[in-house]
Amino acid sequence: MGEKSNPKEAIVTTAARLFFSQGYHATGLNQIIKESCTPKGSLYHYFPDGKEELAHVCIGKANEHIVHKFRDTFAAYDNTGDAIRYFIHETADEAEAAGFTGFLPFSFWAAVETSCISDRLRKACQEVFTAWQEIVAERLRLDGFHETKAYELALLIISMMEGALIISLTHQTKEPMLNAADYLSVLTKNADLMN
Repeated sequence: MGEKSNPKEAIVTTAARLFFSQGYHATGLNQIIKESCTPKGSLYHYFPDGKEELAHVCIGKANEHIVHKFRDTFAAYDNTGDAIRYFIHETADEAEAAGFTGFLPFSFWAAVETSCISDRLRKACQEVFTAWQEIVAERLRLDGFHETKAYELALLIISMMEGALIISLTHQTKEPMLNAADYLSVLTKNADLMN
């Protein structure tokens, strides 16, 4: 017998894809229900608070994916600079493979769009960026950086990664991301020379 489909997972996967590709405001619950092939009752059963609760879950899922990707990448490299370079190159390849459509940086739809309409979603986005900064800073500390310097450099890395991704998507080329990857790799390896 075939495996039974999971309506909750179908709703979350569909909602995340639609939120990322067309934005929070442009995505309606009826569209999510239709494209996930689930009954309307399932959406309200799993997400009684509706669209905001569903977006909150999608933000958490996106964060889990990226944190897992960071951890796997850091485990495979001896230093943060090489790991960040690989991470960005892989993300650039994924964006290019998607034709620079339907592949948006987390911040583009979540932090920018939803944070102004919901304090709950703003806090969720804040927690995501804090988690990313923590994981990068943790790796930088293993490379020998003092805690304060590690957190500052981690914030710079996350900011440049997200900015380069937005520019790459706008121009529909991965060159801005590859350029950021190279500079961040060099910067990370030589940041101890800066005061």
